[in-house]
Order: sequence, then structure tokens, then C-alpha cells
Amino acid sequence: MEERKVPQIFDKVRRAARWKRAEALSDAEDSADFLREDMQEEVLERLDFMRLREGRALLLGVLNGGIVRELERRGFEVEMQRIADFDEEQPYPVEPCDLVVSLSTLDTLNDLPGALIHARNALADNGLFIGQMTGAGSLPTLRKIMLAADGDRPAPRIHPQIDNRAATALLERAGFKRQVVDSRNLKVSYRSFDRMIADLREQALTSVLQTKAPPVGKSGLARAQEAFDALKDDEGRVTETFEILTLTGWR
Repeated sequence: MEERKVPQIFDKVRRAARWKRAEALSDAEDSADFLREDMQEEVLERLDFMRLREGRALLLGVLNGGIVRELERRGFEVEMQRIADFDEEQPYPVEPCDLVVSLSTLDTLNDLPGALIHARNALADNGLFIGQMTGAGSLPTLRKIMLAADGDRPAPRIHPQIDNRAATALLERAGFKRQVVDSRNLKVSYRSFDRMIADLREQALTSVLQTKAPPVGKSGLARAQEAFDALKDDEGRVTETFEILTLTGWR
């Protein structure tokens, strides 16, 4: 049988470096972490709603210990894996888990179908998987700004993204016996383009595409700044949207 070839959309080396940088930046007092904080709160609310309060939990994509303490308080034995060192596209080298949580990691995997299969296989019977990722409605403002920056020669700078329907199909394909996919929008406003980019960098949300885009350059940066300023509201702020997909599946 011919081996399935997985398209290499994302660069694994750049992805690992991006996570290491985000980990280092997370120690700063003013480091942005609003996306992951929102995801963590959502996970805890879902667990409370389902009254899932003990077992073995594996966490991926966590940069601080807040959710760890909350899960331990609920009776979980928690293991964290650094994304820079953990290959989600290979079988998980862990004991069967009652809960696997992935925060903002699934959207930069070349073999997402395979990764979801490995996540399912890491679960014990009736175990629960919750994966949260940025979806197809994310970063519309940044897309406009970067198109303006590139002018007549648009470059690949924003990741391809999936929607609810595609995510549901992926969970079904991975063999989860029950699947739920839903989405919500998180809106954030900015006074400066520099702060917008810094927030993305601090949360491991910058590009890791295999095809590396050319530098924006001084003229491109000036066009980006002009496009950002043109989008400001009456209070001098520009709003960006993050669509967060939540994938829930049971083994």
C-alpha cells in the first residue's frame, strides 16, 4: 500500500521556535495571554457542566499553571507537555488519559487528521478530548492590513483555517464516538499596530508557514500602518476578531 503523503504546510522547526519564544515572553508581567486564558476558562466551565472532576489529564499548549491548579483542585492528576518538544502527529508516549486538552495547537499541524487519531488513542475508554483552536473567522483585520502592506504582490502571511463543518468531519474521521464542535468570537481592540503584532507574538500566533513570506520592508510597514490608522474608530482603536473553535470528542 502506498504511504499517505501529508502536505507540508507548516514548518515544524519554526513552530517549535515560536512556542519557545512565547514561553519566554510569558514570564513578562505585561505579556498578552487573553486568548489562552479565554480557552482555559471555557475548558473549566465545560468540565464543571459535565461534572467531570477526577482522573488523569494531559495538557498541551499551556504556558502557565493556572489551569493546572484548577484541575488539581477538581481531583485530576495533571501532566503538561511542552509543544516545542511534543510531536502531536505521532502516537502519544503517555499512559491512557481520562482527559486530553489542547489549547491553540491544532491549527498549525500538517497532519491534523492523524493528530486527532493520536489524541483519541491516548484516551482511556469514555475519555474526553477538548481541543480549542483559532478558526476560519479569525484575524480579518490583519488580513486587510497585510494585503495593503504587500500591495500588488500579496504574500502568504496568514495561516489557512478550518470552519465548524470541517472540524466536525475531522472528529468523525478520527473515530470519536461522539463529537461536538462549536465556536465563539473574541474581539480585542488596539490603539497601535505594533501592539497587535506583539500580542500575536506573545501568544504563539505568528506565521509558521513552510513557504516563508518575504520581509515586509519599510515601505510595506508604512502601508500597513496607514491601513491600520484608516480602520480606527471614533476612540482611536482598531478591533480584531478571533474565532475560537472548540472540538469535543469522547472515546
